[in-house]
Amino acid sequence: MAQYAVSFRRSAEKDLQRLDDNVQGRILQAVDGLEKNPRPFGFRKLQGRRRDDAFRIRVGDYRIVYTVDDSSKVVTVERIRHRREVYRE
Repeated sequence: MAQYAVSFRRSAEKDLQRLDDNVQGRILQAVDGLEKNPRPFGFRKLQGRRRDDAFRIRVGDYRIVYTVDDSSKVVTVERIRHRREVYRE
């Protein structure tokens, strides 16, 4: 299986910087796993408007929302937030 490149939107970088070091480490470990498998066990495809190509994975009480471009092998992390805030627009 080919490696995917992972990139962060600026808003996702800010979300990550706001978290505790312990949580940051767990999230970065999960994001590193997306390089090898962009659709790991437990991923969910998001539904609703403007979420046609978005997925999410859980890391404790936090959610990582990302998109996958299979043609160019790029995973883009869109947001990283607590579960009660992540789906609000």
